[in-house]
Amino acid sequence: MNDSLRAFDFERQFDDRVALEWFQQNWGTAFVLSGTYAVLIYFGRVFMKRREKLDLRTPLMLWSLSLAVFSIMGTLRTGWYMFNVVTTHGFRRSVCDTAFYSAPVSKFWAFAFALSKAPELGDTLFIVLRKQRLIFLHWYHHITVLLYSWYSYKDHVAGGGWFMTINYTVHAFMYSYYTARAAGARVPKPFAMLITAMQITQMFAGLSVLGLVYSWKHDVHCVSTMHNIIYGSVMYLSYLLLFSVFFYQSYLKRPADEKREKRE
Repeated sequence: MNDSLRAFDFERQFDDRVALEWFQQNWGTAFVLSGTYAVLIYFGRVFMKRREKLDLRTPLMLWSLSLAVFSIMGTLRTGWYMFNVVTTHGFRRSVCDTAFYSAPVSKFWAFAFALSKAPELGDTLFIVLRKQRLIFLHWYHHITVLLYSWYSYKDHVAGGGWFMTINYTVHAFMYSYYTARAAGARVPKPFAMLITAMQITQMFAGLSVLGLVYSWKHDVHCVSTMHNIIYGSVMYLSYLLLFSVFFYQSYLKRPADEKREKRE
């Protein structure tokens, strides 16, 4: 690996073997977390139905800021690793690479990425307590990402470096946007459109990576399972459709179309 990949002490000292063992033994906990999350959403909305919505702007700003900083750091560290793999060994190696999970510069961030999908469920708490519209895409996305991330980390599947780096990057922009909005800043509409466009692009990229992993999976250096590839493909395809519909309804659909639908 390139000598420029210098790891910080906390990254180098992180024990990825213990992390892997933990996920292999406990990845099923993601189902418990998802079930608990769904129950809390339902009863939380029932609880808030006859109550005044809470403002929570300051807690939301701090929450979003912490996730933005985390995502920016994850983007820089995993992105630097992936850039070095591509420029040193080529694109195919970057897709099939599994050293991402154990390399000094990226192993902590791979673990942190998978683990972070649990606390990110907290995003929905603010929606429920502030009585905002909770769409299917939001909670479906949170649950399935949690399940797939934990499932994939335990097997150290090929493609993980791209999945995590791209997601870190999108979240860096997304949570920065949420932070600005919670702080009361007027963010231009095109920036929100850009974030959704990035999310759609992420789904195309995810499907492409999984397609390449499938094509190269017989290569000893491109390790994955058919279950992972199928589950991941269904997940990314559903995201692609849902985010595309969201983009159309939020930014392209004209008011006249909405009035026509209501009359029909």
